[in-house]
Amino acid sequence: MSLRAEAAQCGGVVVEFESDDIKRAQNRKDRSITGSALIYLKGPKFLIYVSGALSMWGDRMWHFAISVFLIELYGRNLLLTAVFGLVVAGSVLLLGALIGDWVDRNPRNKVAHASLFIQNISVTVCSIVLMLVFSYKERIEQIWDGWLTVVCYTVVIILADVANLASTALTIAIQRDWIVVITGYNRGHLAGMNATMRRIDQVTNILAPLAVGQVMTLASNVVGCGFILGWNLVSLIVEFIFLSRVYRIVPALSDKLQVDEGEDQDFLESPGDRTGLQGDCALRAAPELTEENCNISLNLKEITNLPLCFQRFKCLLSTCKDGWRAYYRQPVFLAGMGLAFLYTTVLGFDCITTGYAYTQGISGSLLSLLMGVSAITGLMGTVMFTKLRKAYGLVNTGVISSCLHLGCLLLCVCSVFAPGSPVDLSLLMPLSEPNATAAGPGGGGMAGQRQKHPNWILGGSNQPLLPDRSSIHWTNNTVLFDNVPSGNTPESYVSIILLFLGVITARVGLWSFDLTVTQLLQENISESERGVVNGVQSSMNYLMDLLHFIMVISAPQPQHFGILVIISVLFITTGHTMYFLYARKAKRKHQLDT
Repeated sequence: MSLRAEAAQCGGVVVEFESDDIKRAQNRKDRSITGSALIYLKGPKFLIYVSGALSMWGDRMWHFAISVFLIELYGRNLLLTAVFGLVVAGSVLLLGALIGDWVDRNPRNKVAHASLFIQNISVTVCSIVLMLVFSYKERIEQIWDGWLTVVCYTVVIILADVANLASTALTIAIQRDWIVVITGYNRGHLAGMNATMRRIDQVTNILAPLAVGQVMTLASNVVGCGFILGWNLVSLIVEFIFLSRVYRIVPALSDKLQVDEGEDQDFLESPGDRTGLQGDCALRAAPELTEENCNISLNLKEITNLPLCFQRFKCLLSTCKDGWRAYYRQPVFLAGMGLAFLYTTVLGFDCITTGYAYTQGISGSLLSLLMGVSAITGLMGTVMFTKLRKAYGLVNTGVISSCLHLGCLLLCVCSVFAPGSPVDLSLLMPLSEPNATAAGPGGGGMAGQRQKHPNWILGGSNQPLLPDRSSIHWTNNTVLFDNVPSGNTPESYVSIILLFLGVITARVGLWSFDLTVTQLLQENISESERGVVNGVQSSMNYLMDLLHFIMVISAPQPQHFGILVIISVLFITTGHTMYFLYARKAKRKHQLDT
């Protein structure tokens, strides 16, 4: 008798059996899902994400808080903040190659642990010094005729700078090296991890400063220092444990591949092509190595004749020079330079742009809302990067992102000439016939333009981009302003709307392009030079960032901001042009190889 006949006689027992089978299958599925979740939570990717989130959150809180603390310490003056910014940028510019070389020459676990320890301990000690200064400021100012205060300021800036250098080393080690090894040199997985890390960075960039800002506002600066101190100590322990576990469960991290063994295989080359290239390079490099060894021996003789301090200094200079040379000879040199040029811009949510928005009558609440929208568009850029890379490839993704970025920035250029723009080119020539612009019937010429913007006359022609700090409350990495003077309301908001529309929408292409260049650097730089090249890249980024502050110092008035916008777009266009040249070269090389 068949099973179904028996089932008919037994009143549907088979259905019960089938139901039991379904239940058992569902239980196995649930257990497999739970097991997969546990495996993921214990896996290296999740541990890197959590460690990175803790590190980024602490960095964002500290970068925001230290600026506020320095302003409060120096009587609401920007001098200490400016000195701190100059020291930080100058130190990374000068020491970026040395930091990268140190990352390359030491085991991965030692580099990560040392960087993590130095960064968090520096912030902890700096927080303690700040707490003492805030608590006993009046007494400290009376010791040594006030020189103890100067010593405290110096110690705070030095410790904060050391923390930033350690943070740079940790970023190079984890986000430029560890991630590549953890993904097993898989392009798709690498793109996913890069995008996820950037999303974490975007979220912490908004939330972390707001969190510590609330603590400082509701409590005090001393409590804010204590909060940062406690966070860094807890973060140090958690990150140390997580990074140690990642190092244990990914055996490849314990082995730094050697160049001459052919293990630093480029993503864009097949193993067979790589072997042939290595053989050719070895044949061609034999006489060069002999000559190089002779030069090295001569240099060593020269160095040994110098005092010990000069010997070390010359070795450091030699390391820096070799690092910049290594950066220049990389196949992705133009792409890296293109990314660095994007740092010379006022078109971002920094203190310059928000200060200009304040002079245009934009309130702090509206600025905070715009910053939130900007963060969302930045997250959209990370999603777009992963989609475009799968569909069109990495190099083409950079081209598309560049075109989108430039297209959106055209709105910023239009804002310079739109109604409500305060641009006044005559202010760039203060020595040329100052009364000429006011002459003529009816006050024509540029004077007529100034009459269209009475807010600048009320505010004075020398009104800076950043107003009096008494109207400022701090959030994120920027300054927002309350109590906007009614006299600063322009006749038209078309210009400022176009400006922020361009800045916000451009972040989609900007972050997609940034991720593209980041992955190109990861894929095309040999493992033995990954640290030093990324260190030089950090130096280039800081150098170009310094230029944009020099631009603002040279043209500090709101009437000059339109000129700064145009110069920024020119720098960004130059950077993307460099990338276009790289993309053309890479495509030609790919066509020749195929």
